[in-house]
Amino acid sequence: MVVDMDSFQIFTSIRYDPALLKVPDLGYTNTGWNQEPSPFYMLDFHRDRMLRAAIHWRWDAAIATISGEGGLETLKGLLQNITSELSDGPHRVMITLAQDGSLGHQISSLPSTPLSSLLPGYLPSPSPEDSAPVLKAKAPTKDAVYEVVLDNQKTAKSEFTHYKTTSREMYNDARKRAHISPGDKKETLLINEDGHIMEGTITSPYFWRDGKWVTPPVPAQFDASQGSGGNDGTTRRWALERYS
Repeated sequence: MVVDMDSFQIFTSIRYDPALLKVPDLGYTNTGWNQEPSPFYMLDFHRDRMLRAAIHWRWDAAIATISGEGGLETLKGLLQNITSELSDGPHRVMITLAQDGSLGHQISSLPSTPLSSLLPGYLPSPSPEDSAPVLKAKAPTKDAVYEVVLDNQKTAKSEFTHYKTTSREMYNDARKRAHISPGDKKETLLINEDGHIMEGTITSPYFWRDGKWVTPPVPAQFDASQGSGGNDGTTRRWALERYS
């Protein structure tokens, strides 16, 4: 895939959800950023991955915009301004970061999701017999069932599969091959040139192996010789830091 290096932006999609403000009162612990509480889901992890991408491409102005505590406060303030007049209910806020350090955004509504699925207290096994009474109320729900298929073409590992950018042709093409329309409860898994699963087009896949959940490996920094080539995801990082 050939990409015009001046034509793309780094981006991340942040969930704004007033329900997240209830996290401490409902007994959730070890949630990270949302322990504050904050209505912005894992904001610090979103900032971190945008910053890693900016550092990779040596975008000095972009790095300056979002680095350190000041950069995190910049993003937080931007999100507060964006969401100040939104109606109740969750929204997706897509934040873009350009090479010159400018920030942009787009907003769309989202369906409600239980807090136990956003910040699970544990990850149950696939077995229907699995139960942990104390933690059961904070286990992720299984309401959303998706049809999952494998892409019938291979996708090369690249900076644009590791970092999240507006250059998403490889994902859009895979969804077209799988005949996925917006809103479909269907996902396709990308396969790298080694024949291994990279990731989903809009999801991070997990697999039950040897009594635990695993996910395709991704190095901290892009390296085509390491890992699956998949995205440096935020919820993936959150889960690995707690359950790996």
